[in-house]
Amino acid sequence: MKRKGGQSRSTEPFAAVDVTSLVRSIPDFPIPGILFRDITPLLRDKDGFRAAVDLFVDRYSGQGIDYVVGIEARGYMLGAPVAYAIRAGFVPVRKPGKLPAAKLTEKYALEYGTNSLEIHDDAIGHGHRVLVVDDLLATGGTAGATRKLLERLGARIEGFAFLIELTELHGRERVGDVDVTSFIQY
Repeated sequence: MKRKGGQSRSTEPFAAVDVTSLVRSIPDFPIPGILFRDITPLLRDKDGFRAAVDLFVDRYSGQGIDYVVGIEARGYMLGAPVAYAIRAGFVPVRKPGKLPAAKLTEKYALEYGTNSLEIHDDAIGHGHRVLVVDDLLATGGTAGATRKLLERLGARIEGFAFLIELTELHGRERVGDVDVTSFIQY
């Protein structure tokens, strides 16, 4: 394929990658007793990042998703390229004080504290089909809060998709009866 200026873009397949091997475990972060699953090594590896995004794209292409909703901040890193690839819009769900227009807010509990999430009140129209993307499902606090925000907007939630799920924390229970996909389980 030719780019502007006559440069060719490679169409060769990328190297096969074990995505799981690129997730780093960091004990006692952000507080003692938490084993943090760090995806930054995955993100910096060009083949690993592409392979991770393709997991989502392969699962959700052709399903008529109107918007991919990414949860701050790592949900943006995965959700935006997924939205692009499946020809959907991208909507951020943010932590407090980051959105400039009218917004909805939902509080939730974390495994190590509390927080809240916000979404613009005009981000998604009633009946739009959405896919929520994030890097990690742990206790389900952020996913549950995001679900509540989207329901308040009248969105039709087609599913939640996570790169990683910590199964022993039972986060799926906080999401409810919505389809949940995770590609790596610990």
